[in-house]
Amino acid sequence: MARVLIADDALFARILLRKIFTDAGHEVVGEASTGKEVVEKYAELRPDIVTLDIIMPDMDGIEALKKIIEMDPNAKVIMITSVDSEKKVIECINAGASGYIIKPFEPSQVLSEVNRVLSKRRA
Repeated sequence: MARVLIADDALFARILLRKIFTDAGHEVVGEASTGKEVVEKYAELRPDIVTLDIIMPDMDGIEALKKIIEMDPNAKVIMITSVDSEKKVIECINAGASGYIIKPFEPSQVLSEVNRVLSKRRA
């Protein structure tokens, strides 16, 4: 099972994601509520996978994603957001995101995307 870092400014989203991951046997190694915090926690914890909201205080998720990818080009980051725009999806993928989930989501969607991302290797 994977070591997961959850980044979302909404506490209820972090609680829901923590439950989804722990119920599936994954280990949530950390949580972050700001963009700056997720970058710092990634450096400290080096999780297997990160879920990252786009709209975050102090540094948006796309900027945080870019900093994580600079630090670790093989980082596996899934963007989880209410921003349902093809332009944003493309921007996230170009910045290094491994996956993208639109809120509201079902637990099965989250786990399916996590399993897909964990099973594929990035070039």
